[in-house]
Amino acid sequence: MIRSELITKLAEENPHLYQRDVERIVNAIFEEIIEAMAKGDRVELRGFGAFSVKKRDARVGRNPRTGESVAVEEKHVPFFKAGKLLRDRLNGQEG
Repeated sequence: MIRSELITKLAEENPHLYQRDVERIVNAIFEEIIEAMAKGDRVELRGFGAFSVKKRDARVGRNPRTGESVAVEEKHVPFFKAGKLLRDRLNGQEG
């Protein structure tokens, strides 16, 4: 599902809201998650999962085409850990 499909589905399920308002709400939620992670904070949505930031140390990698060694800089990457309810649903169990 992409963002526009999510917005459309939420707007259909909530006919008392305008689609543009649903879009603002969805965008605000994503923006808050991004802002929190940019500050290094963890974002937990109970039953769904937790978003966090992990640090990857600098290392020496290889160019797959030439086999040449390449320096890879330290970087921060987003990480998602699924919650118990989500894992149970994916495995056909009701939570």
